[in-house]
Amino acid sequence: MNRILRSAAALGLVAIVCTSALTAVDKLTAERIAEQERRVVLEQLGQILPQQYDNPLLDDRFSFRDEYYFPNNQEVVAYRARYQGSPQAVVLKFKAVNGYNGNIELLAGISADGTLLGVRVTSHKETPGLGDAIEAEKSDWILGFSDKSLGQPALARWTVERDGGAFDQFTGATITPRAVVEAVRDALAYFEANRDYVFDTASQASGVTP
Repeated sequence: MNRILRSAAALGLVAIVCTSALTAVDKLTAERIAEQERRVVLEQLGQILPQQYDNPLLDDRFSFRDEYYFPNNQEVVAYRARYQGSPQAVVLKFKAVNGYNGNIELLAGISADGTLLGVRVTSHKETPGLGDAIEAEKSDWILGFSDKSLGQPALARWTVERDGGAFDQFTGATITPRAVVEAVRDALAYFEANRDYVFDTASQASGVTP
């Protein structure tokens, strides 16, 4: 009986040690992954934001849902840029839900006056060699959003040329650029209708994934 008890105690001790070690490793790994994600997000934000801000972007953010402008119950994250407390711009992280092969994840930087500072694709599953021209690394197409607004071009022309719009499409891949253009248009429309809300909403940084 004593031998059985000793064996059971030893096994229990080994289990405790292994569980503790795994927990420590998981915590360390999670912290490193989170830090890497923060660096990636900051790099992406830096590509489309002006330098005239002095607040910590990843701390001055909140999330929301608005089915009218951002369908499929998606969570949108808004990063606010301020200088000496004055709103300078917001970067919205959202999805174009009508891509050829699924969602296209986007960042759109919008200045306080409603002008686009830039748009970037952060993730997609579009067809290589066709739809992937939405990536800044593959084509300069996405750079064409800079300095656009709801009035430039006119709202009715916020789609691809095939639909009578002002934006180029890709040969053999109209669905992808159409989805991006219309999603960016809707993001601009959301900002125009909710400008005060965007800049005045309290930060939810502790509860939002970058």
